[in-house]
Amino acid sequence: MNIALWIVTGLLAVVALAGGITKTFLPKEKLAAAHGGEWTAHAATGFVRTLGVLELLATAGLILPRALDIAPVLVPITALCWVALMIGAMITHGRLGQYALVVLNLGYLVLAAFIAWGRF
Repeated sequence: MNIALWIVTGLLAVVALAGGITKTFLPKEKLAAAHGGEWTAHAATGFVRTLGVLELLATAGLILPRALDIAPVLVPITALCWVALMIGAMITHGRLGQYALVVLNLGYLVLAAFIAWGRF
């Protein structure tokens, strides 16, 4: 079970890292032109950057507490925060009619819920 949790955690951390880097460092116009990033055209730049930073923090929060054995309870708490983030992402993509991305976000939500359940 521990190995499965680490694999899922690593996968979700890579997703969070990729999303965090793009939202934090790419220009908003470039994000808005990309498939799945259309929502950024209607969002403030600060909001998009804040989400990016939160995703970068989620990357650290999913891996480091357990790996370093310092406050490992932060891992399931981070996973629950990711669940909340994915609910928001599903609502946003649903409003834009991007149902394939809603399903993708639902998959990420399930992975995060598994991590939260397994680590609590």
